[in-house]
Amino acid sequence: MVSGHGVRFRVIHRDAHSGARVGLLETPHGTVETPNFMPVATQATVKTLSPRELEEIGVQIIVSNTYHLHLRPGEDLIQEAGGLHRFMAWKGAILTDSGGFQVHSLADLRKVTPEGVRFQSHIDGRPIFFTPEKVLDIQRALNSDIFMPLDRPSPYPVTHAEAEEHLNLTLEWLRRSVDYWQSLNLPNALFAIIQGSVYPDLRQRMIEATREMPVSGFALGGLALGEPKVEFLEVIDHALPLLPEDKPRYLMGVGYPEDLVASVERGTDLFDCVVATRNARTGTVYTRRGKLTIRNAQYARDFGPLDPECDCYVCTTFTRAYLRHLFNAGEILAPRLATYHSVYFFMRLMREMREAILADAFLDWKAEFLAKYGQNAVSS
Repeated sequence: MVSGHGVRFRVIHRDAHSGARVGLLETPHGTVETPNFMPVATQATVKTLSPRELEEIGVQIIVSNTYHLHLRPGEDLIQEAGGLHRFMAWKGAILTDSGGFQVHSLADLRKVTPEGVRFQSHIDGRPIFFTPEKVLDIQRALNSDIFMPLDRPSPYPVTHAEAEEHLNLTLEWLRRSVDYWQSLNLPNALFAIIQGSVYPDLRQRMIEATREMPVSGFALGGLALGEPKVEFLEVIDHALPLLPEDKPRYLMGVGYPEDLVASVERGTDLFDCVVATRNARTGTVYTRRGKLTIRNAQYARDFGPLDPECDCYVCTTFTRAYLRHLFNAGEILAPRLATYHSVYFFMRLMREMREAILADAFLDWKAEFLAKYGQNAVSS
C-alpha cells in the first residue's frame, strides 16, 4: 500500500551549466512550478495579505503550522469547516510543518521523549503530547497537500554526539510516520526530513537510511539556525547529490535571496522562510538593489518607488515618501503594502530563476542579479 498518489513530481529541465533544475509538483490544489518559495501562513494566514492578493502576486503554495493550528482554533474545527483550504479560502497548495521547529524554538516549554514531545502550551499552559502518529492525525484533519513528520532539529552550535542523538530520534519517528501514513492510504503526500546539523557524515547516514523509503519528497532541516554560510553551503553541497533525482528537495527555513540563488544553483526545489513577511512588517523590504529600510529619514522626500525595477502594484502606485509616512504614523496600510511588495519580489525572483534555467542561462542570470543585489551574497 502506497499513499500520497495525489501529489506527483517530475523534473522537466536541468540547467546545462549548473545543478539547477525546473520541475512540476502536481497537487490536488494545483501545480507548483519549482524552484518555488512558500510564504509562511503559520496560523492559516500570510500576515497582512488576503488569499486574493496572494493569487495576484503569483503565490502557488504556502506553509502552515500544525502546532499552532492545533492550539487554536483546533484541527477539529478546521475539519468541520471543510479543511484548511476552505477554512482560509485559499485555492492553492498547502504544506503543513509538523511542529518539529517548535521542539527547537520552544525549548523551555517542552520535554522530548522517545515516544514524542510533551509541550506546555505557550498560550494557556495546557499540556500537549505530540507523537509521530498524532502529528499526522492533525494534518489529516487539516487536509493539507503535503504532510511533514515530527522531527528533532539540532540547535546550533551542537556537538557531533548530540546531533547524532537527534538524528537517531528523527529517524525512528520517521519510520513510525511512514508506517502510519501508509496504513491510512491517503492522497496527501509525506516528505522525509533529513537532520544531522552541519556534519556531512550524519546527513549522509540519514539520507542512506531514508532514500528508499516510499515518501513523496525530502527536506533538509536544521539549517538557517545561525551556522556560518560556509558550513551551510558545505551541507547542501554534500547532501543534495545524495537525494533521489526524481523527488522534490525542500530546504526548510531558508529565505534570504542570496541563499535562495545559491541553493537553486545546487538543485533545491522548495523553500520557506518568514523573512519575506516579518521584515516587511517592520519596514524592511527586499529590492533588486538589496534590502531597504523605508523608515530611514533619507526617504522622507523620496518620491520614487520602493524598487524602480519592480512592476508590482505597490511600486507602480506609491512612493517611498508615502510608505515612510505610513510606517511613522503607525498606519495598518504600511505593513500591508510592504508585505505585498516583498512577497512579490520573492515570487518574481523564483520565476526569473525558472526562466533562466529553462534557457540554460542560470549562471549568467545569477551573476547579473548578484552584481545588482549587493555585497551580502554568499559565494559559490
